[in-house]
Amino acid sequence: MIKSLHIGRYVANSKQFNALAAFLTAIGFERAPAAGKSAAFAAAGGIISLNRPSGEHPRLVLERVKDVEKLLVLEVTNPDDIFAIANQHKLKILAESAATEASERTFWLELPGGIVAAIHGAPAEPPPGLAGELAAGGRRFAIVVSRFNSFITERLLQGALDALLRCGAVREDIEIVRVPGAFEIPSAARALAQTGNFDALICIGCVLRGDTAHYDVIVNEVTRGVGQSAQETGVPHAFGVLTCDTLEQAIDRAGLKMGNKGFEAGLAAVEMANLKRTVASKAAASRRSSVASRKRTRRRRPAR
Repeated sequence: MIKSLHIGRYVANSKQFNALAAFLTAIGFERAPAAGKSAAFAAAGGIISLNRPSGEHPRLVLERVKDVEKLLVLEVTNPDDIFAIANQHKLKILAESAATEASERTFWLELPGGIVAAIHGAPAEPPPGLAGELAAGGRRFAIVVSRFNSFITERLLQGALDALLRCGAVREDIEIVRVPGAFEIPSAARALAQTGNFDALICIGCVLRGDTAHYDVIVNEVTRGVGQSAQETGVPHAFGVLTCDTLEQAIDRAGLKMGNKGFEAGLAAVEMANLKRTVASKAAASRRSSVASRKRTRRRRPAR
């Protein structure tokens, strides 16, 4: 009676064998311990066996092996990732197609040893979840901006204002508060948050590393203070304080090749302001549903 079934692929030499093994490992196969001139690579739904021909194989067998169709079909969770890994391993892309209806991508790779791999799959749908919309209409914002290093902070301020206005905020609903330096940002932010007049705050500053430990002290205190203010007041605080080693790094992040971090902080403030409302609304609806359920339960109880 049959004891086992072995279906594998042969490669010509150790170089091809090692290159193919490296690629399979990179895309997620688990290599099973093996000895000799073969190796097994396990996946969730199957296994691949690689073999290196040796003198033990009769010449007639080796000649026939060359004629066997060398095709592997691999279904993956995200073909884009596999495509990137294939480029890193400098593998040849033979053909490519995309099925727009199912959002599935398919491409064919030439693997070491003349093996052709057909890769297909579609990215998994992200799980549903709550998120804040980028809609600032009807929301009020406060921006705390440091005057120190104003060459940088004023550009960050313009970026934050641009983000808010592009999302639908009106200028009258945006309060700008200036403080001497970054160290004073948390205190001003907390005072504004405690008024209850704002849906979100944006903290803007710029701290550049110097020759002493002053930089580390300021950075740690500003970060801790802004975080504590957000947690204890319940008002979202967007962190737009640059902490850079050089002025060039700060300039790059204030509107040049690294974008404008003030603009990014503005978008974060809008999203978090709406997320807070969404979470509060969902929690209120859940409480109402729970109360209604308890009332129905009481009405159904028989009188004693």
